[in-house]
Amino acid sequence: MTPALTDRMTLERFRARARRAPALFLHEDVADEIKERLTEVNRTFTTPAVVTPFPEIWRNFLPDARLVPDDEVLALEPGAHDLVIHALALHWANDPVGQIIQGRRALRPDGLFIAALFGGQSLHELRAVLAQAESDLCGTLSPRVLPMGEIRDFGGLLQRAGLALPVADSFSRKIVYRDLRHLVGDLRAMGESNALAQRHRAPLSRAVFNRAEALYRDSFGDDQGRLSATVDILFLTGWAPAETQQKPLRPGTAAARLAEALGAKETPLRTDPGD
Repeated sequence: MTPALTDRMTLERFRARARRAPALFLHEDVADEIKERLTEVNRTFTTPAVVTPFPEIWRNFLPDARLVPDDEVLALEPGAHDLVIHALALHWANDPVGQIIQGRRALRPDGLFIAALFGGQSLHELRAVLAQAESDLCGTLSPRVLPMGEIRDFGGLLQRAGLALPVADSFSRKIVYRDLRHLVGDLRAMGESNALAQRHRAPLSRAVFNRAEALYRDSFGDDQGRLSATVDILFLTGWAPAETQQKPLRPGTAAARLAEALGAKETPLRTDPGD
């Protein structure tokens, strides 16, 4: 049996703490981005659902949506929705494919699934300096930052989950902090503290923290001494299969050559190595 990535009880405790003094600007960014993307879809969605740990972000944007937490088993009825949004929580899932499959099953035919999650190079600076500081002072390493999946990995999950017309893309932003304490404070206020099941349970020592901050300034600080943190947000989009959807042509059935469409000269491949 594969060990769990996430300690769900600890994650829920961190999220409850975050709700007392939240800093959910990245969740707001995702909601704005998804809103923009939906305006580009020639469709009116009447029965949306949103999987989110912070439903307050979505109540104004989709007031009629069913809002459910990102539990291992999602509280979604099969075939009940024409839009399912998995909002900035999939990176903590112990079974991300299972989460996407549950989202697909909740869709009607030709319904839209959109997931947003942290991935790629998110917090690579913090991960590097914490590892170096702990190695320098303790001679050991322990997982301090959630490992982030790459877009090529998550793109394949859409097809495994049975979604049609899959698309995976991303956007990146840099967030500048005065010091490491403020960066960590924002992570706490987003409920994104270390909830890894295999994490080291002892708090980070002051010596390791100070060493990490010094390394951060040396490697990733700007000329004003501020610290830059990278956030990559991945977007996964797919449709519940339907007979009305476009289907890709079989190889060799195209009605026109690509070279003709581009106005380019076509050069045949050489088949004889001796030519």
